[in-house]
Amino acid sequence: MTITEHIAAVRREMAEAARESGRSERDIFLVGASKMNDAAACQEAIAAGVDALGENRVQEMTAKLAQNAYDGAPLHFIGHLQRNKVRQVVGKAALIQSIGSEALLREVEKEAARQQLVQDILLEVNIGGEEAKSGFAPEETEAAAVLARELPHVRVRGLMTIPPVETVPHGNLVYFEKMHRLYVDINGKIYDNELEYISMGMSGDFADAIRAGSNMVRWGLLFSVPGIIPNKETGGSFHEPDGRI
Repeated sequence: MTITEHIAAVRREMAEAARESGRSERDIFLVGASKMNDAAACQEAIAAGVDALGENRVQEMTAKLAQNAYDGAPLHFIGHLQRNKVRQVVGKAALIQSIGSEALLREVEKEAARQQLVQDILLEVNIGGEEAKSGFAPEETEAAAVLARELPHVRVRGLMTIPPVETVPHGNLVYFEKMHRLYVDINGKIYDNELEYISMGMSGDFADAIRAGSNMVRWGLLFSVPGIIPNKETGGSFHEPDGRI
C-alpha cells in the first residue's frame, strides 16, 4: 500500500472516530510522522493531504529542510529535544510538540528571544508517570502552563502526551481520558479556553484518542523501516523503545 493509500485509509478511520465523538474529521489535525522517510515520501504525504509533517530527530530534520522536503505543509518537531539542539529547531519548526521540562521551556524562550520571534509549542505531559519518558507530571503541568504564559517568546498552543505502550486493545483509553480532563482544566483555568490542540494518539491508537477528545494525531508514514517495533497486540501500533512513533 502506498503512502497515499495509507493516508486515505487513516482519514476514513479518523472520520469514523470523530463522528462517534460528535465531531467532524475536519476537526482533527493529522500529523504525518516522517522519520526515516526521504524528501520524496514527505512530498507524497503532503500531496495526499496530511496537515503537517512531524520529525523526531534534529539531524534528519535539518537535512530534509535543505532538500525542501516540507514545502507545502507546516513542520512540527515531535521527538525528544535536547537543550543543546534547541537552536537548530526554534524558528524552523512551526510547532514544537515536546516541551517537557522547565529547563527546556526556558531554553526555547532564550533562543526565540535571540531570534526575535515567538515560538509555538505544546507542553508534553507524562500521563503514565513512566520513568523512561520525558514530560511534565500531570500534577506539575498547571505550574508549567502558568510559567509558559509569562514568557514573551513562547506561545503555548496546547498539550501533548505519549501514553504507555498498550498491552491490550483500548488499554490507553484511561490515559487519554485523564489527559483530556487535564487539558480542559488547564485551558479553562489558565488560558481562558484559548488553547487549540490536544495532541494524543499515534498509529495504533489514534481512533481511541479521538474518541477521548484528541484533535491532533501523529501517524507514521511507513510501517516497515529498520528500528520500528511492531506491537501486534494493538493491531499495528508502531513505537520506538521510548514510545515515540
